[in-house]
Amino acid sequence: MPGGIKHHIAHRRERLRDRPVADFVYRVAVGVVGFVVLAVGIAAIPYPGPGWAIVFVGLAILASEFYWAHRTLTYTRRHYDRAMTWMRGQSWWVQAVGALFTAAVVVLTLWLFGALAWSAKLVGLYHPALDSPL
Repeated sequence: MPGGIKHHIAHRRERLRDRPVADFVYRVAVGVVGFVVLAVGIAAIPYPGPGWAIVFVGLAILASEFYWAHRTLTYTRRHYDRAMTWMRGQSWWVQAVGALFTAAVVVLTLWLFGALAWSAKLVGLYHPALDSPL
């Protein structure tokens, strides 16, 4: 295929721009999918796993159609990289405090959502203090 897949996709997208209703529906679909992926990523940030990667994928989906998302993606990646470089340059105890803070956020959110009481009941270690205040 001359021009490759990227050229083919760009050509199809340009053809959609000529049809206002189809263009609007496409942009709405990209917006909905992008925001859902972004929301999942934001919710996953404090937990072990690819939370930030999911955030960047959500922003990249949105950036394919919205200029503000492209600017936000660029800004967020730059500051994320700076923060990670700074954290890697700190002493072991600063990194440990960061890990403890992250663990505290995870435990707090699991408690608030009732996951601690639920899992404690599964293994027979339930205590009323594990119940969520919500």
